[in-house]
Amino acid sequence: MISERALDRLSGMFRAPDVSGTRYQILSQLGRGGMGIVYLARDTALDREVALKIVDRSDAGTGGGPAALAHEARILARLEHPGIVPVHDFGELPDGRVYYAMKRVRGERLDAWLSAGRDLSDRLAVFLRVCDAVAFAHAHGVVHRDLKPENVMVAEFGDVLVLDWGIAINAERGMRNADRRGTATEADTVQDSDSHPAFRAPHSALPDYVAGTPAYMAPEQRCEAAVDARADIYALGVMLGELGGAAPLVAVAAKARAEDPDHRYQTVQDLAADVQRFLAGRAVGAHREPIVDRLLRIGRRNKVAIVLVLTYLAVRLLLLWLARI
Repeated sequence: MISERALDRLSGMFRAPDVSGTRYQILSQLGRGGMGIVYLARDTALDREVALKIVDRSDAGTGGGPAALAHEARILARLEHPGIVPVHDFGELPDGRVYYAMKRVRGERLDAWLSAGRDLSDRLAVFLRVCDAVAFAHAHGVVHRDLKPENVMVAEFGDVLVLDWGIAINAERGMRNADRRGTATEADTVQDSDSHPAFRAPHSALPDYVAGTPAYMAPEQRCEAAVDARADIYALGVMLGELGGAAPLVAVAAKARAEDPDHRYQTVQDLAADVQRFLAGRAVGAHREPIVDRLLRIGRRNKVAIVLVLTYLAVRLLLLWLARI
């Protein structure tokens, strides 16, 4: 028998949101996820298209709901970075559902973008853009906890955006709550909880209720131990490993996803720096290269200079030979 809560949730999923009295006009549905539905809407006040993420109050017991959506909106609002989608508005619809409005992004998810077949340098350039956005979040005390290709968008004109910050946490609070098996209280997860009715939701609606995506989760995240920025570094290591590449790049990815957090790169900047060194043809810290590989790498990096020196030597030898004739 289907419970009343389940029936309410199904009803909320299939009925169109009531946006009467708001500045928004629903145009179409863009997607549906574990925490709400995203609609394409027109902001009638500014005459522009936006994306509206909407959840129903009946989702509060499933790890989603108003509190989780409000938490995500606040995370995005504090992270003003070109690689993170900006939030324009947050509120409650006449039908009781909660929403936030964000920039409408045109492009494709990273997993789809990669499936088209891309040059390694292009793939790594996108990866470094992801690193830049994540490093910015870490600098502001935020850990994403669900980094994966499906949560990265490559926009039409080359912008790269990290999406879905619904289970992001404050890194300092995440460490403080380790003795509670990674489960934050409402006060720990959402500040100023009385500032909007949407924040008043059951404990189970808070972001820590959702763990992440198993294939990209660090060991400490899977066992709900202390989680800090190095959990995101692990996920980035998994993503980097999926991009392929030569032995030095494989070594970089392996170090990023080391089982022990202390053996990983300690900052995203350190990880990105090794990837940049690889792209520049320089030695990377995570890889001990054989002497032959080192000579070949130096040769590739200094190809023009080597050709000029060899040409010069060949001409000198030719002139010396001609002088003896």
